[in-house]
Amino acid sequence: MEDLRARMSMRRVAVVGGGWAGCAAAAELTGQGAAVTLFEAARTLGGRARAVDIDGKLLDNGQHILLGAYSESLRLMRFVGINPDEAMLRLPLQMRYPEGTGMRFVTPRLPAPLHMLAGLLAATGLQGADKMALARFSTTARWMDWKLNVDCSVAELLDRFDQTDRLTHLMWRPLCIAALNTPPERASAQVFLNVLRDSLGARRAASDMLIPRVDLTTLFPERAGAFVEQRGGSVRCGTLVRQIARDGAQWRVEVGGATESFDAIVIATSPSAAATLLEGVADIPMLAAFDYEPITTCYLQYAPNLRLNHAIHALEEQPERDEWGQFVFDRGLLDPQRAGLLAVVVSASREAITPGHDALASSVAAQLARAFRRPELAAPEWSKVITEKRATFSCRPGLVRPANDTGIPGLVLAGDYTACDYPATIESAIRSGVLAARVIA
Repeated sequence: MEDLRARMSMRRVAVVGGGWAGCAAAAELTGQGAAVTLFEAARTLGGRARAVDIDGKLLDNGQHILLGAYSESLRLMRFVGINPDEAMLRLPLQMRYPEGTGMRFVTPRLPAPLHMLAGLLAATGLQGADKMALARFSTTARWMDWKLNVDCSVAELLDRFDQTDRLTHLMWRPLCIAALNTPPERASAQVFLNVLRDSLGARRAASDMLIPRVDLTTLFPERAGAFVEQRGGSVRCGTLVRQIARDGAQWRVEVGGATESFDAIVIATSPSAAATLLEGVADIPMLAAFDYEPITTCYLQYAPNLRLNHAIHALEEQPERDEWGQFVFDRGLLDPQRAGLLAVVVSASREAITPGHDALASSVAAQLARAFRRPELAAPEWSKVITEKRATFSCRPGLVRPANDTGIPGLVLAGDYTACDYPATIESAIRSGVLAARVIA
């Protein structure tokens, strides 16, 4: 390790893009001893998972759940000085709908796989056929070692495993959309199985749900930036990198009319921005192969004394009834300063946002009032709807994703879209950033 630090201390590395992948790469490289300069075009670190100021209100640009299986995310948080147990609420795996609707499935804190068996036996809102179908899925997937010979859609996989319509509607469909941000009809079954393997199919704690108590910028990017600066690096927000070019063994980075030289460079932008920067430098056709899915979060503020029974509830998505919400979070149960604030997530939200944000906010409020049988939820004090139109790539079957290593010395990619077992998640972004740093080392 000392040899690595000595070798890396002689290297200047540019990281272009201050999202979670870029922040992870910058922190990992800094820990290795490199002199890092982190460039971010926006004024705030975090990319597509950050806090934004809207009309004087600091809100995340999307509500996120992490999993206990996110080993690299948890490791790197601790590495830069964050205590995940304080920053996030840890809950056992659950699919809990408002009382009297849907289903209630909560895993107890027992060793795996007993936690899944006990949760299934105690589940309410499911018929015997539904429970048998869930047990059959889990058993068969384990027997297959969570692998498919040929990838297919999640919908095809569920049909192949004889999953019931009710179980698909109440569990598999919302889990697929939440994990992959892609509807089951066009989502990769293999990637879905990868997520299930590392959560449902692993130790009990791996399936735990981790809900941030703090805003997403504070959760990691801000602290990662401070970690870099405290060790002699530089974080330059509001700085757009216009061009990169190879100059012998060095890399030139053009910023604001000036040019700076580095020994290596990590491109941690979106695929489209990476393709633009790499034009004439590296030909990576896979960067243009991605389609994208939006995620919408609807924030509804009520009186401070309003509470839900739990921090998170699943909601029945029923487009035919103009009900688009999939999960609702009581932010006041996570942070007392947010009392009365609910966040409703609509993943893969292209159809939901077509009528406009105001219409969606009204329909979501009405959906909450009906689901919880609480008329006051139909009339929030204010509402804000935030849509990330390119929140994630569409995780299609057989999608080929580029490697971190471009094959060009000193030039590496990082991002949740690079080759990985996972879909576009916080964990895949951090894993990619860490791997990019290790490629350079």
